[in-house]
Amino acid sequence: MSGSRKISRRDILIHGGITAAGLAILPSHVLAQLARLGQDETPVAWSDDLSRPLNPDFPLLQWDELDSWITPANQTLKTDHYPDPEIDMSTYKLEITGAVRNSLSYTLDDIKAMPKKDIAFTLECSGNRGIRGFRGGVYNAKWTGTPLADILQKAGMLDSGIEVVFFGHDEGEEVMRPLRGKEVTVKQNFARSLTIDQSKDPDVLIAYNVNDQPLPPGHGYPLRLIVPGWYGISQVKWLKRIEVRTSRYMGRFISRDYVTLREEIHNGETVWRQVSVGKGRINSTPARVTRVGPTYRIYGAAWGVPIKEVQVRIDDGAWQTAEIIQGRDAKYAWKFWRLDWDRPSSGEHTITSRAISASGTVQPAPDDPFLKRKHTYWEANGQVTRKIQTVSG
Repeated sequence: MSGSRKISRRDILIHGGITAAGLAILPSHVLAQLARLGQDETPVAWSDDLSRPLNPDFPLLQWDELDSWITPANQTLKTDHYPDPEIDMSTYKLEITGAVRNSLSYTLDDIKAMPKKDIAFTLECSGNRGIRGFRGGVYNAKWTGTPLADILQKAGMLDSGIEVVFFGHDEGEEVMRPLRGKEVTVKQNFARSLTIDQSKDPDVLIAYNVNDQPLPPGHGYPLRLIVPGWYGISQVKWLKRIEVRTSRYMGRFISRDYVTLREEIHNGETVWRQVSVGKGRINSTPARVTRVGPTYRIYGAAWGVPIKEVQVRIDDGAWQTAEIIQGRDAKYAWKFWRLDWDRPSSGEHTITSRAISASGTVQPAPDDPFLKRKHTYWEANGQVTRKIQTVSG
């Protein structure tokens, strides 16, 4: 996030160059040039303690070190629910089954031979920011694959189908505790589902590349589902089977876990609403601050939904509109923003950001009733306030 205005980042990164439909990762010499542009900027450390990782061995994004719009593969978050599977590629096939006219199976080469699509998408863990210290569970990548809708069209979904379920090769044991009868232990594959209409979105991909390279084994090789605009739990890895179903799928990770419990008030009475985590929510955060002479530069990111604007408030002042410096035209990817803060008074200050979506939704304050009545840590997206110590002159 270099910020010197010697040349325009908009010209290099945005103006006709990077879009959600056709993203080219910047060559190393361009990135090196951008790094040099910021050499006159001195980093300023935050005075709070929000960047401390929950687990030093867990690969969380460090906001104050963020300098790349596309996250390198070795810096991307990896979470698992069952052990990583071992897949025999000599026999691997992706099956399309269920309520379809034509049951199909495809090798990896078959999928790669189909028309491909590139999408830049910021993938966020739905637990990001829900637990103290877990503040970097998000990254931005270029995904390449074939549209799911094309494959389902070839299979011919029957009118009786109501949803599409995606099964991964990863599996584990689950204990089922019925109200009556014996406790049962069963082996299940990780799975999530989309409605029929959601599965027809032309931007949902069966992906085989990330950042122009084959998916790493830990990130779903050979094939994974990419549902732009949804939380990470929906991005099923190590795809094994796609099944069109005539009844709702109620596996652990869609009905019992990754469920947001929220208190709602109806006619003065409390009603508890449980909703499976799905689409992303509007989010933003201040990431880093630098100093150029008497001017402080505040950088940050915004993501989760299509973003129209980002606003920043210093202390209890008025909200100011930040400049979006990278990713303006990317539908599903994060936006990098910047606000120049000229000659602040010496002392400790607070910096708060809020994003505004294309439809007018404003990122909520932490005391917003919508957040206060949420009783699970999933989908934490309140405004973030950071603290910084400045020196005038």
